[in-house]
Amino acid sequence: MSFDTLGDINWLAAIVAGIVYYAIGAAWYSPALFGKPWMRSIGWDEEAGPPDASAAEYALPLVGYIVAGIATAMLAVATATNSFGEGVVLGFVLGVGIATVLAFVTAVFDPMKVSKMVWFGVTAGYHALGLLLTAVIVSVWN
Repeated sequence: MSFDTLGDINWLAAIVAGIVYYAIGAAWYSPALFGKPWMRSIGWDEEAGPPDASAAEYALPLVGYIVAGIATAMLAVATATNSFGEGVVLGFVLGVGIATVLAFVTAVFDPMKVSKMVWFGVTAGYHALGLLLTAVIVSVWN
């Protein structure tokens, strides 16, 4: 694999995949889904809600997810992943094999988490799903 794969990716697919990943997070961490347990897991008062966030605190993760979309597209090109089924496999490998492991290690060693395993479950589930959908998007839209 080389950076030459950047010339072969579908940039629109990678950007859309990053936006989808971000949008999933907006729903995932909402009070209707997993926002309340996640807030409790880090010690926030769920009645008071999260502290106010700046526009940058919302925009920077979007940039990060677009970078994840580009990186996933590069891996899809490098591994000739170009179907729905192959995208699911790539997403599973990235989501479970990397993101879930990183979330678990963070949960275990972060002394600030009030409920480490709840935080892990919410966070790992989000990233596993986000990367799965990201991989499927860049794999089928090539």
